[in-house]
Amino acid sequence: MDKADTPKNGPAICVFCGSSFGTDPAFGEAAQAIGAGIARLGARMVFGGGSPGLMGVTARAAREAGTGVLGILPDFLRAVEPPLTQGEITEIVPDLFVRKQQLIARSDAFVVLPGGLGTFDEFFEVLTAAQLGVHAKPIVVVNVNGYFDALDALLRDTVRMGFASQTALALYTLADSAEAALSFLKTRL
Repeated sequence: MDKADTPKNGPAICVFCGSSFGTDPAFGEAAQAIGAGIARLGARMVFGGGSPGLMGVTARAAREAGTGVLGILPDFLRAVEPPLTQGEITEIVPDLFVRKQQLIARSDAFVVLPGGLGTFDEFFEVLTAAQLGVHAKPIVVVNVNGYFDALDALLRDTVRMGFASQTALALYTLADSAEAALSFLKTRL
């Protein structure tokens, strides 16, 4: 299946987020708002394919709001992060590396919600690819209740200490809410 075969028409927005819920109910509220907001933008959702945690919340909200959802799930995670049972297309791939390649290739923009190590890995993958000129797709980080403050500070310190150029900071946008993230995307798609 190629990008043209993903559900519905319109741009595809990839969402990176946790397969857990986290400790703050605001994380789930933001995930719900992003999923529904993707549909309101006339876009489709692409994500890691699992049903648990914020991933499932976001995908169900997008689906319930009437947009297409494409999940890309590594085969070995099927038992740990089972796919949604209805309303999405799930593509099974051999490993995490292929998953990330497909997520990047099939998406027109990226939204990063709170999550763990996998979410950070995916964020850095798309940020590094943007820095190297592999893509020029928008990246928006939803900083729910300051969750990504430390990440933003780390990146600013990386620039300050000479390991990345100042232009790296312009490759992502830190949004204070799901609504701010969706407003940003509306101007970029």
